Amino acid sequence: MLEFIREANAVVDGIVWGIPAIVLILGVGLYLSIRTGFLQLRKFGYAMRNTLGQILKKEKADEGSITPFQAVCTALSATVGTGNIAGVAGAIALGGPGAVFWMWVSALLGMCTKFAEVTLAVQFREKNKKGDYVGGPMYYIKNGLKKHWLWLAYAFAAFGTLAVFGTGNATQVNTIVGSINSALLSYKLLPESSLAITNVIIGVALAIIVALILIGGIKRIGRVSERLVPVMALLYIVLGLGVIVTNIDRIPAVFGSIIQGAFNPQAVTGGVVGSFFLSMRNGIGRGIFSNEAGLGTGSIAHATSNTKDPVRQGLYGIFEVFMDTIIICTMTALVILLSGTPITFGKTAGAELTISGFVATYGNWITIFTAIAMCCFAFSTIIGWGLYGVRCVEFLFHGRFTRIFLALYSLVSIVGATMDLDLVWSLSNTFNGLMLIPNLIAVFLLAPVVLKLVKEYFSDPKNKLKK
Repeated sequence: MLEFIREANAVVDGIVWGIPAIVLILGVGLYLSIRTGFLQLRKFGYAMRNTLGQILKKEKADEGSITPFQAVCTALSATVGTGNIAGVAGAIALGGPGAVFWMWVSALLGMCTKFAEVTLAVQFREKNKKGDYVGGPMYYIKNGLKKHWLWLAYAFAAFGTLAVFGTGNATQVNTIVGSINSALLSYKLLPESSLAITNVIIGVALAIIVALILIGGIKRIGRVSERLVPVMALLYIVLGLGVIVTNIDRIPAVFGSIIQGAFNPQAVTGGVVGSFFLSMRNGIGRGIFSNEAGLGTGSIAHATSNTKDPVRQGLYGIFEVFMDTIIICTMTALVILLSGTPITFGKTAGAELTISGFVATYGNWITIFTAIAMCCFAFSTIIGWGLYGVRCVEFLFHGRFTRIFLALYSLVSIVGATMDLDLVWSLSNTFNGLMLIPNLIAVFLLAPVVLKLVKEYFSDPKNKLKK
């Protein structure tokens, strides 16, 4: 039975992440970029000043909402995860260094896609029975498009509900357990025979902590995210910068391999990875897995912001993709490529490749810090995707069964800590791809609304003064 599921999923995954998906992702991103006059570049400085520049300002959120910064931290908590560490490593191993170039391309266009998603989520959000703001793809499809498109909203919510258990929880916990085990074994703090029971203990502890945070609602999620995300991102960036500075003389050669590998993978990988499309697919696919631009999931978190202006929150979407992919994913790629750690091209790789890049530069002691960083990254993703799952279930069942979902979602942490998850990774990737389709169709159809809101926002004198 499992073999049948594996084979069927491989067929669906090949279709979902094939040429049509690449065309849809790049096409919608390019279309939005052209229609907005490449807003993500033209207003990049403005976006940074009005997002990053506002971080230190204290804001109070209304009842049922969180501050704009808490909203972006909640969204980043979901996007900054194993995709930045294991996902980038996998993209390089399967697609060569050129995959990094296509990751950048998807991020460049994805900034505008995510800007549109966040703007639409705030524009068409609602308040639920508890008085909390709820929004995201299912709501901008429901409230922004005609009734005959409503099936897209339910399709997105259904795929999202299925995806969160794997993408948001089991695979993340598996990464946490793997990181802790690596650190324990490298310092011989525990015998290998004790790891099984240790993994169960970690899984149970995570299940309890996740449940306590998610049951606390959007306010508690926002408070945890705004404290955890900046610290973990800063720690990782500092460690990455150390690798870059240490190997600074190799930067021209590495960037050369990225550019050359994007269009001629064989020249860089020795012929093992020789497909231009394979390099593109892995770069774009892993980029989307990391920054979620096109998935629409991040907009669910942004919809909870207490901002009154959709475009203002949309600017955080640009910042989010920039921070996630251009900064953190690039940092991971440079750690791997600059350190000179051996890469087995054409074979699946994960967090261990990134860890070996750090170890090659710093020595074995760095496994403690990489374990801490990975635990933070993965745990933050569990929290963020837990919120996404709650909102999808709430939409599908009109507010019912959210407690049951939270119980199941928390218990999945134990499964993730104790089982081999190759099939779960594959299924999660497929469901992520399936979520893309209804969301990008809706964003494309609602582009005129985005353009109207952008025009109104930047024609307002008070917004021009912020330039």
